[in-house]
Amino acid sequence: MTAEPREGLRDTEPYVSPQLPVAARLNTNECPHPLPESFFDELADAIRDVPLNRYPDGSMRRLREELAAVHAWSPEGTWPANGSNEILLQLLQAYGGPGRRALLFAPTYLLHRRIGLLTNTDVETRTLPPDFVWTQTEVDIAREVAPDIVFVCSPNNPTGNAQPVEVVAALTEALPTALVIVDEAYGEFAPETSSRRLLDTHDNLAVVRTFSKAFAMAGARVGYVLAAPEIVGDLERVRLPYHLSALAQTAAIVALHHRSDALHLLDAVRRQRDRMAAELAVMPGVTVFPSEANFVLFVPPGDAGVVWQGLLDRGVLIRDMTAAVPGALRVTAGSEQETDLFLGAMKEVLG
Repeated sequence: MTAEPREGLRDTEPYVSPQLPVAARLNTNECPHPLPESFFDELADAIRDVPLNRYPDGSMRRLREELAAVHAWSPEGTWPANGSNEILLQLLQAYGGPGRRALLFAPTYLLHRRIGLLTNTDVETRTLPPDFVWTQTEVDIAREVAPDIVFVCSPNNPTGNAQPVEVVAALTEALPTALVIVDEAYGEFAPETSSRRLLDTHDNLAVVRTFSKAFAMAGARVGYVLAAPEIVGDLERVRLPYHLSALAQTAAIVALHHRSDALHLLDAVRRQRDRMAAELAVMPGVTVFPSEANFVLFVPPGDAGVVWQGLLDRGVLIRDMTAAVPGALRVTAGSEQETDLFLGAMKEVLG
């Protein structure tokens, strides 16, 4: 006899992003450049003083204070966790669950739907317009559905476009008792479109960020949310004890001390993103979507699966997004050398 999992669990496949030994791994939207040596020197010194025989600060007071200072927000309204995905999980543990509904507009980040299902939250899906940009029409649809939670991804993954701040404001006002989650994992690439400015006047808004992209710390697994203190108080009720390790807290604090270095890296990433978009756009039969993130979504001619495999055969791994956007592939903006490899391989594959 074997234990039986809950009904429907085994209908859900594990979430896996391939990590293959290739010359250019451009499928997971990581930052191609590490922070400078000065960051690692300071981190090494700081870690020597971490008392690993003791539990970490469960309230994460220093990290919350430093994040609050960066965003001109209150520490009581700031909450870190193990990557932005754990923040999303905690938000749905607090505001979702059996008998409650979340609404998302596809194509968007796959984990939004997945975390809804894993928390037994009913998930309703509608479709974004052809340019993937939210309008008043989507706000009206959300008002009609009347969900408990609405997801907005800006810049949107996998399409790359940012969503208008005024539409997010209209959404929060149209659904005053719902939680509006704005996933800004790529927010540092489009700071002028951030919903942070709405927090002062919209108590039902949660702005989610991560250290994985702009801070080049995907391996540290640190994310955070900016929201009303009441929302953060609810997250404290559902989180596990000491959920963010002392090592992760220390790494995040030191990274904030090198924020200017991290923001400098963004310029190099943007250059390669724009270079890829421009060169893809002149390749015969390729359609490229505008991006304000650190990746480019494009539709190659012919069978996208054949193109994906052809790139992999040449040592370049990108993401097959055909399940989300028909015929589409997504490539992360890498280093200059990785971009060379990708563009060269694309030209060979397209013949």
